[in-house]
Amino acid sequence: MIDLDRHPSLGSMLREALDRFGDDLCLIEADRDRERCRLTYAEVRAARGRLAGALAAGGARRVAILMTNQSKWHLAAAAALHVGATVVPLDPKLSPEEHATLLKHAGADTLFVEHHLYRKLAYDGRAIVTEAPPGFDLRGAARFEECEGEEPPLAERARTDVACIVYSSGTGGRPKGCMLTHGNYLSQLKALLEKFRFERGDRYLSILPTNHAIDFMCGFLGPYACGATVVHLRTLRPEFVRDAFPRYRIAYAALVPMLLRNLQAGLEEKFKALSGPRRPLLSALRWLNRVLTRRRPHLGLSKRLLRPVHRGFGGALKAFFAGGAFTDPKMLRFFYDLGIQVANGYGLTEAGTVVTLNDFEDYRPDTVGRPLEGTEVRIADAGPDGIGEVCVRGPTVMAGYLDDPELTAQTIEGGWLRTGDLGRLEPSGHLCLFGRKKNMIVTAGGKNVYPEDIENVFDGVPVKEFCVFAGHVIRDDRKEQLLVVVRPDGREWLADLQARNRKLPDYKRVHAYIPWEKDFPRTASLKIKRDALADDLRAAAGAPVVDL
Repeated sequence: MIDLDRHPSLGSMLREALDRFGDDLCLIEADRDRERCRLTYAEVRAARGRLAGALAAGGARRVAILMTNQSKWHLAAAAALHVGATVVPLDPKLSPEEHATLLKHAGADTLFVEHHLYRKLAYDGRAIVTEAPPGFDLRGAARFEECEGEEPPLAERARTDVACIVYSSGTGGRPKGCMLTHGNYLSQLKALLEKFRFERGDRYLSILPTNHAIDFMCGFLGPYACGATVVHLRTLRPEFVRDAFPRYRIAYAALVPMLLRNLQAGLEEKFKALSGPRRPLLSALRWLNRVLTRRRPHLGLSKRLLRPVHRGFGGALKAFFAGGAFTDPKMLRFFYDLGIQVANGYGLTEAGTVVTLNDFEDYRPDTVGRPLEGTEVRIADAGPDGIGEVCVRGPTVMAGYLDDPELTAQTIEGGWLRTGDLGRLEPSGHLCLFGRKKNMIVTAGGKNVYPEDIENVFDGVPVKEFCVFAGHVIRDDRKEQLLVVVRPDGREWLADLQARNRKLPDYKRVHAYIPWEKDFPRTASLKIKRDALADDLRAAAGAPVVDL
């Protein structure tokens, strides 16, 4: 592993990685069941050099990257960091209008962009387009595959310099460009690798977009610092995700809860299909593994006890990283009992990637773990139940919001980042989360209700999607009620929802549901965009409301 303390910048760290691990395999890119490319560290270094030469010739200072999950994202970022430019990762799921707004706000002078996104984009700056068909009019843009120049020397940058401008989820209205420094990233990377270190040659499955903070850290910086291999999978289809684990002998992967749930569903179907004595035998082995690993995991033992399960993942799997949204403790326990470690945590863009992490030293799946080394967490304005706003201080907290000193001052007070999340610290130091402060509902009886709490109870109801709102957010005639928006999938779900609802305390019970056929709007980490969904529901004035 590279000694991160010796490096002042991400460009410096990446230069050592590309030189040091030269002939090791760095990148694999696959699209469904077809492999597109394999690149060694030396080949990435050469490609980085050619692109860096082109960027230096164009005087690039702020380089935006607008691509889906692929190896060219890494090449573009490595080149930009080599010339000392600030990287601006953009979410490909946003609309062309949102992309244009963010590009202007960031002051991007150069854009790496995938062809199908470029065609819809109004952008008059310098563009470098990937995967454009031959002969297509690129409106003066350069082709990524033909873009090259003589590699320049590494541009020196300090830890206090801004490495990336990252736009936090929810880009409607006032853009929030988080300025994250080289020191933010290097400090976070060191703390994470002390908990979960990649071994040289380990393979990481990258299925989240690299613009997302989790994959930028765990699927780009982390593997490079240790000489590991990144496998980009350009599909989220569950069958191809499951197949990638044995095909590439994956050691690590970062998954949002929705993808983790898909894996769980696939495993449960296989377990149900077992015939004869194999099903009770599997149950007995799961119980035995749980007993033997109740204090801490023992990966070698679990692999021997549950050999067929681990063989199905390729036999090399060490852990999943889960984040981006609430992860059901029952789901975490399901994997733990199989000897599959799922390190769930909590983080936000303004604090790098991870604030707290369950690291299996004292595993508490009902929490989001304890703060990383060097990070402090406190609870502000706590009520009698100990719940208040989570505040964070440490070397990973951003430098501020781009060109917005007023919002920066409101968000960072005395070095403490006010997260807007509600939580409680346990005596053990573990953090429990209760939802977003702005989502909290105060009932007529003065009770605090967190929609996320109710959604946790409803998790597992056989519907496509659901989301809980205070009635006043959606309908004036239902303002004193709680509503759940549901995307039915044709199966019997209503009785299950009603049964779970009856188990809730009176003040938490949902009063009605709204059937909704459209896909819910989601962020890059697949979290539901509550504000956008609420806007859609209000616009659909005729949407029926059905009493439960």
